[in-house]
Amino acid sequence: MKGMTSILLRLLNAKLRITSTQFGPFSIDIVAGERIAILGPSGAGKSTLLRLISGESVIESGGILLNGKSISTFKIDSLSHQLAVLPQSYPNTFDLPVDLVIELGRLNRDDSVSLDDIVKQAATLARADHLLTRTTGGLSGGELARVHLARVFAQFWDVQAGLLLVDEPLSAFDPGLQYELFQRLSSFARSRGHALVAVLHDVQLALHGFDRLLMIHQGQLFADCPVSLAALPKLEKLFGVRFLTHQSDEGLFLRTADFSEFS
Repeated sequence: MKGMTSILLRLLNAKLRITSTQFGPFSIDIVAGERIAILGPSGAGKSTLLRLISGESVIESGGILLNGKSISTFKIDSLSHQLAVLPQSYPNTFDLPVDLVIELGRLNRDDSVSLDDIVKQAATLARADHLLTRTTGGLSGGELARVHLARVFAQFWDVQAGLLLVDEPLSAFDPGLQYELFQRLSSFARSRGHALVAVLHDVQLALHGFDRLLMIHQGQLFADCPVSLAALPKLEKLFGVRFLTHQSDEGLFLRTADFSEFS
């Protein structure tokens, strides 16, 4: 059982309503250092759960505690030292210098390390260092995604045991870059003891790169379980498919069964 002192974030019967749809109630504990994948069909409420965890959505009832304190009581500068969010999309209304966008992750910081050094290191980690002299207006979707990943790296560069929330962080990248940047994101979180919580559509990535699965269906918590073969029946029921599995020294691999294989 998780010790009370190790709980980074706790949802206590947290519930919200969007128009006529009720989300929750959710009761979930997140421990520093965990890697959690949020899975579910399109429209299930995955991104809504992430916004609930971040405190962005105002709950109808229940509570959200970050390090034992109600998340609604945090000031922005204090919250930014404990929680970072990488959203699914990046508004590009203004044509801003790339280095300035990354620097925004360092707002409200009294840096003992050179700001320029952190920006350059964060950009290099996000494979965005070649973009530092450009502005956001001329960037592709994948380039802009790397800039905002660098911004989050900069925000949490000197933070330990924070909560890092990412929504489909790899969807704008080709397969090779997806793998490389996920490895960098995962290593970044692990080396600093951050909890990494990611909304994903890629079940294979969830099984290979994460420790725990939160399955969401129609705004409700369908399952909360460790990553293991025992999770497969739940995943099949969640998505309404059957997975064929192959176990090797490199891990568990899945493919969706053909319709003919269901008979």
